[in-house]
Amino acid sequence: MTELKYHRVLLKLSGEAFAGSGSGIIDIPTVRGIALQIKALSQNGIQVAIVVGAGNIWRGAAVAKDGIDRVTADYAGMLATVINALALQDMLEKEGVTTRTQSAITVQQVAEPFIRRRAIRHLEKGRVVIFAGGTGNPYMTTDTAAALRAIEIEAQVLLMAKNRVDGVYSADPQKHRDASRFDRLTHLEALSKRLKVMDATALSLCLENKLPIIVFDMTAPGNLKRAVGGESVGTLITSEA
Repeated sequence: MTELKYHRVLLKLSGEAFAGSGSGIIDIPTVRGIALQIKALSQNGIQVAIVVGAGNIWRGAAVAKDGIDRVTADYAGMLATVINALALQDMLEKEGVTTRTQSAITVQQVAEPFIRRRAIRHLEKGRVVIFAGGTGNPYMTTDTAAALRAIEIEAQVLLMAKNRVDGVYSADPQKHRDASRFDRLTHLEALSKRLKVMDATALSLCLENKLPIIVFDMTAPGNLKRAVGGESVGTLITSEA
């Protein structure tokens, strides 16, 4: 990678990214593949922070509909993100990438507490930082956590990694064959069209802070590196038309 467009990025990984195409909760070869892509960025001098979801293990909102208290369900989901974070941290370290996991909820035996200045210092030293525990608050998604952490650490772009979806579409491309893909959108357009990029709270945060978003297919080889290099990959969402 000879020329870099972004030097500090935040990568949002859904819980489904950890399951891969298998039936298990965490597919180790898939996580190793993700770690190798992140390693390639780190070796090129890019500061990488990651927010992990937990949909492969637990979905608080869905479980709450079945009768569990929503706040309890959301806290359980935060704990599930720690499991995914530790799996990714282990794979990264096995590939020789120095990694730190910071959690918004206290789990001091396995992760540091989230401290903004410490996280930035880790990044400046070339360490990959994984943020677990969401925002630490119920009713908040890990998409919102990704937007918030990206703004806090002054990331230049929020990378929304998707599984086998190569951008933002006018409708679900798996259900509607006539759905069209957007190459570029503004934050306002994404909000007004109610496109399923991320939840409205996260998108509003990005709008207010003029944080660009790239929605792309993580499973396509080399896509992550191309996105960070400034190539046209997936859908770019910015504050400018």
